[in-house]
Amino acid sequence: MEGKLYKIDEVISFIKEGKLLSLAGDEKILSQLPKGNWIGGTIPYFMGDEKAMFSQDLIFANEFDSAAKDFKIKTYGPDEVNNIVTDTYENVFSFIIIPPFTKVHENYALQIPENENVFNTPIVGWVAGFDLNSQDTAKVFNGQTGEVITDKAVVIHVELPEHKTAYLEIVNIFEQSENSPEIEFLESGFSCKECLINGEKTNFAQYLRDNNIDIKLPIISDYAGAQINVSFRSVEDDTVNFYAPVFKDRIYKFAKPINNYVSSFNFQIKQIENQPKFSCNCILNYLYGELEGKKIDKISGPITFGEIAYLLLNQTLTLLYIEDK
Repeated sequence: MEGKLYKIDEVISFIKEGKLLSLAGDEKILSQLPKGNWIGGTIPYFMGDEKAMFSQDLIFANEFDSAAKDFKIKTYGPDEVNNIVTDTYENVFSFIIIPPFTKVHENYALQIPENENVFNTPIVGWVAGFDLNSQDTAKVFNGQTGEVITDKAVVIHVELPEHKTAYLEIVNIFEQSENSPEIEFLESGFSCKECLINGEKTNFAQYLRDNNIDIKLPIISDYAGAQINVSFRSVEDDTVNFYAPVFKDRIYKFAKPINNYVSSFNFQIKQIENQPKFSCNCILNYLYGELEGKKIDKISGPITFGEIAYLLLNQTLTLLYIEDK
């Protein structure tokens, strides 16, 4: 079964066949699905086969049972996020969907990077969302129990056969600007007032205004060669809010401008030889890059309110591969 957009009748057939599925779609359509071996999250934005698009009638379905030796579906509250790392099989990947702007979202983002076992097995997934032009709220679904959830993460732990392995890749079209000052934060979290700019304590909101910083571009920290973005959510009077946490004692820099999001993604994707089992991209790339109606080569999947590749990511294309060893 190919990972792509399907009509609801097709998805219902897959569920009745017992397939192990990750589903993405509008709440109005996910709520019509029967119980089965699936988890889901709300989102009406997608990278389709032919173009990026908005749809409240289609469901993006990814199937995992063809690679699964065994599996278990579980939900995790805010105080249980570290159990996601250890509550697994030996040869496993874990697929997670998280409701946004919740305590479980916050705790996962802040606590998982500090967990010494986080990189032992792949954790991949996304943050649910909603139609930005509506009053809807994001939800996640446990298809086995029929639960519709707003305050917990839902996870499929997939045990792989001995001859299979799972691994993750990210595609980040952003890079640090050579002209950027060094930014250090005094506390870890999703917001800040004061930070250090080249070692000098500064109100970050005022600095952004005074220097006409384009907050559509993320700030970036180097994690042992991996460029990890943190995107701006808002700039208020004296406070800057982010879509992922910044961490104390890390150095961040502003990103270089992007002239064309589609060509930037396609340039990097040309280097990808194999087709991923799952992929997702960020709603901010969709909005700022004006991706609706445009095609990113080889890639399809939900367009999300955050991406998970072990850590919570922003403005990053995230890929899961399942291959023979």
